[in-house]
Amino acid sequence: MSSVIASTRFSVLDRSRTREGHDAARALRDTVDLAREAEALGFHRFWVSEHHGVPGVAGSAPTVLAAAVAAATSTIRVGTGGVMLPNHRPLVVAEQFGVLASLFPGRIDMGLGRSVGFTDGVRRALGHGKEDAEDFPGRLAELLGWIDGTQQVHPGVRARPAEGLRIPAYVLAIGEGASVAAAAGLPLVIGDLRGREKVLRAIDVYRRDFRPSARAERPEVIVAGTVAVAGTVAVAGTEEAARRLLVPEAWAMAQARTRGDFPPLAPAERVEALTMTAKERGLYEQGLTGHVHGTEDQVAGQLERAIRETGADEVLVTTSTYDREGLVDSLRRLSRIVRPPERDRDDGPVRSLDVRQPPDHTTRDRRGREA
Repeated sequence: MSSVIASTRFSVLDRSRTREGHDAARALRDTVDLAREAEALGFHRFWVSEHHGVPGVAGSAPTVLAAAVAAATSTIRVGTGGVMLPNHRPLVVAEQFGVLASLFPGRIDMGLGRSVGFTDGVRRALGHGKEDAEDFPGRLAELLGWIDGTQQVHPGVRARPAEGLRIPAYVLAIGEGASVAAAAGLPLVIGDLRGREKVLRAIDVYRRDFRPSARAERPEVIVAGTVAVAGTVAVAGTEEAARRLLVPEAWAMAQARTRGDFPPLAPAERVEALTMTAKERGLYEQGLTGHVHGTEDQVAGQLERAIRETGADEVLVTTSTYDREGLVDSLRRLSRIVRPPERDRDDGPVRSLDVRQPPDHTTRDRRGREA
């Protein structure tokens, strides 16, 4: 196993995608089941996402879903990737995470993003507009103040039971959002594994401008792979089998961009038999390119390159597909690539992928060369 891969944490993000012929309740139960599998395979954390009014996504209440995941597991870290702070009052978010951290001490992560609803109708229903995203730094500072007990905006008001708890916070960012994470002295979660140059520029800005804080003494970068804004990690026995795992989400994205509707995932074989317009075909093929996918050897090489280029401390993996058995098999194959040698021994307990200290990438530049 590559030393670069061995010194990097690997985690899982699931977006609770719905599938044709299966309801939203099934999608949520699938997420919980996948979390159990990720824990058994030794992944570091399992995160869930927030989407509102999206037909193909069941995960609209990430803190509620995180509670279900945490209750169904026992060791893996659980969190949000993320709570979209412009949609919520910081006090309420602090209280929700305070409850989670009290129920599951030492296991809860607070991933925070700046996105708002994806349509005007959803934004109106949430009571927020695009302008609310511009106040993300202020909302973030207020939220952290509620947890740290330092907020002064509302004298005499306390966030219970959050105040005083150690709840790790992470900023989900694309582009300029990296500066927010740097100024706040928080770890950065950034995608994607496809638009590499844009990601590298943002990471450079983050590392250059990072201000040490009580929450993080040095920059920490988690590179996330998602189909919507990033690359997806898919591993299968053959490169073609891995590619087929990506087909349902690629078609859903093509439909979203041509019809304005983000549908449930369809079986790969049905998608491949469709007659597509030229525009649909172009977007569909585009959605299949640039992902980390292939055989175990191919994926290992692609991951090593991505980690060297970004200097990532952690890779947050997400794969949305209709074939749930194929998805679980993909995670199992990925765990064989990234797990440390100790997992193969019979002389002691299985070691989780998160037990190593965060890797020190300060001796390498962003592309992995020795500094």
